[in-house]
Amino acid sequence: MAGGGNGSVSVEERLVRLYEQAESETAKAFERMASMESFGRLLALGAENAAALARIGADLADLVLRNLRIASRGDVVRLARQLHRAEDKLERVLQEVEALRDELLERDRALADRRDARSPGMARPAASSGRRGARAPSLDAGSPPAAR
Repeated sequence: MAGGGNGSVSVEERLVRLYEQAESETAKAFERMASMESFGRLLALGAENAAALARIGADLADLVLRNLRIASRGDVVRLARQLHRAEDKLERVLQEVEALRDELLERDRALADRRDARSPGMARPAASSGRRGARAPSLDAGSPPAAR
């Protein structure tokens, strides 16, 4: 479809020229618009609105999580620290209980040894309450220490 020798322009060339002309006019219109003071104000307002919408969205997400009572990462970390402290305290209490149990065993053995040393000729009955090798009495959790 090339144009003949009579100076006619092909359709493709006309489309290219029209496209370039539209592009040029659009660029000029955008340059005029961007050079206006009102364009800067509109751009600033648009940026403020976008930031406000982002903040509203974050606050909304926070409220939804709070109202659903879903634990946040900070809550989980705080609970983990409390649990660790409680485990440490329980470990110290267990060590103290074991130390006291060992003291009771030693004291009972010493008392049994003294009894044996005082009466070497007397034989103990088989069902005696000798504490040698026996475990310490269990501690009742419900009774106060003075009552044990």
